Amino acid sequence: MQNDKLLNYFHLHVIVFIWGFTAVLGALITIEAIPLVWFRMVIASVLILFWVLLKRYKLKFKLKTLAGFFLAGLIIAVHWLAFFGAIKESNVSVTLAIMSTGAFFTAFLEPLFYRRKIIWYEVLFGLVVIIGLYVIFQAEGNYFWGIVLALTASFLGALFSVINGKFAVKYNASVISFYELSFGMLCITAYLFYAQDFSEAFFTLPLMDWVYLFILASACTAYAFIASVHVMKWISPYTVMLTINMEPVYGILLALWILGNNEYMSPQFYIGAGIILVTVIANGIIKTRCSRNSNEML
Repeated sequence: MQNDKLLNYFHLHVIVFIWGFTAVLGALITIEAIPLVWFRMVIASVLILFWVLLKRYKLKFKLKTLAGFFLAGLIIAVHWLAFFGAIKESNVSVTLAIMSTGAFFTAFLEPLFYRRKIIWYEVLFGLVVIIGLYVIFQAEGNYFWGIVLALTASFLGALFSVINGKFAVKYNASVISFYELSFGMLCITAYLFYAQDFSEAFFTLPLMDWVYLFILASACTAYAFIASVHVMKWISPYTVMLTINMEPVYGILLALWILGNNEYMSPQFYIGAGIILVTVIANGIIKTRCSRNSNEML
């Protein structure tokens, strides 16, 4: 049992490492954000469909449930468009540092969706995060639109997580993922048809772009999502939370190693990013301890 837990903990770090690598792939792929996300969602949808059919999971749902999947799919599609757009407008380091704010967007969105009170220390930590963002804005003002897109991606990612949290307790994660990715892909497809962007040139990509896209869609999307659900059955939410907070660290280190000079930032940037990351971890620790205390009192 202990060995199983240790292996799954190592597996979780591998998954978080893969998620950190996603941003680096976004920088390596030469095409713009819209076709990048479209190809990612098409390939990932097909791969997950094969998995769902192999496992013989139920695919029939009520129209109301499918409408919910459609909304979530649209949100995750726009989230990824903003995320990869931020990488193209700035770089991996700036994007991942700003994406760390997602936990605080979630803290303010959860009371709206789950009808709970706003917690005072989450408001306090939110103010500290704003200080970290201010430091980054001051240090990297030339990446203004990249920061704005990353903040948009962070908010949409938090919104998606809150909405998806309600689905996750009712439906199979692989099936949810298939429908959401498929609906998101259809939304982008409709836009591309409207803009008349589909052409021979759209599908004519450099060989390495195809390689990176397949890695992005398979390892970083289909595999990582399904594997993360499995690992969470073995590891406590507290451990999962602390490990996931390593994603921007892994991503920034990978970017420095693979992309080189484009990712070296000013000392002020790392101070701002450090403020955000430490605050997010502190929030998770306090929240987990409060949850444990509440459970002990029951």
